[in-house]
Amino acid sequence: MGSTGTAATAGPAGGRERRGASDAVGVALLGACAAWALITAGVHGGTPEGMLLAVLAVAAGYAGGRICGALLPVAAPCAGALAGLTLAVTAPRLTLGPASLLGHAGAAAGLLILSAGAACCAAWAARTPASRVALRVLAAGIAAVSAALGSPAAFAGCALVLLCSLAAAHVRRRALGLAGLAAVTALLTGVSLTVAEDVLPDGLTASLEGRLGRQRVLLWRDALGLAAREPVLGVGPGRFGEVSPAVARNLLADGKPHSAPLQQASEQGLVGVALLAAVFCWLLYALWRSPRSAQVVLSAGAALTALTAVATVGNALSVTSVTAAAGLLAGIATARPLPDGSEHPGGSGGADGAVGVRPTFP
Repeated sequence: MGSTGTAATAGPAGGRERRGASDAVGVALLGACAAWALITAGVHGGTPEGMLLAVLAVAAGYAGGRICGALLPVAAPCAGALAGLTLAVTAPRLTLGPASLLGHAGAAAGLLILSAGAACCAAWAARTPASRVALRVLAAGIAAVSAALGSPAAFAGCALVLLCSLAAAHVRRRALGLAGLAAVTALLTGVSLTVAEDVLPDGLTASLEGRLGRQRVLLWRDALGLAAREPVLGVGPGRFGEVSPAVARNLLADGKPHSAPLQQASEQGLVGVALLAAVFCWLLYALWRSPRSAQVVLSAGAALTALTAVATVGNALSVTSVTAAAGLLAGIATARPLPDGSEHPGGSGGADGAVGVRPTFP
């Protein structure tokens, strides 16, 4: 009896210590990303402001999400979903039309996907069945808006996030779900690299190029060539447009390779790629250690994974509103709701996703 009481007392404290360690790792990684951008800019020139702004947006969004998620575990993600939907629909630079195939379409798609994920998180945190149904209808409505705006990527991402969120009801251990999401991200990144290296069979390459666009594939191959030329430091942050032959030949190009991993590889070398991957892994680790339910965690993880899929073939992470929204969603999903604002017991669970049990950590 005494040992049980001791474990119950030590459990929450141990959980707070582990979350504190996770936060410290996140701060260190984001700081390393900022420092590396300054180092590569100092060696090769360039403009590190974009990376610094992205780091600041993620950090601010994550901190704000932790606060809002603790105070308003249902209202905060619901408001975030509506704000993201409004921004994606009304912001003039986030058009989804065909002319913006290589422009800001990925940013709008990313915002819509994150909005659907936030709605799903709010649904699992809601207290009443009617509220949960209404919030899932909101997520489905965001997917419908994506289709109406003519964004197949956003529609597919929103639909997959909603399906993953519903399937999370049957997942008892969040670690397996998060590992699956990490594997999907690695697979998508690997496919983009094989397309850039032109090592796939001709028929498959032609099919993928038809869907991705010839200009995008040429940009990827330029990025890969630059990464091979400067594997450690890259050519400098923001300098891809200056040195890429594909950009020079296309007056409509915006100076970016339209792939976050390949942009990091070409502009900041393999170290930059490793830091980008480490930040994503840190987010998944923070979700694993989250005191929120497995359903909330997996809904947020699915949205972040869908965002990485969009970022693999577009410029989503180059837009500050997207990186801030990603940090906000991760912060909400890792916040511990206050006792007077805790989520519905039917959606509570610890690291193993056990229903109605306060979180315990191995």
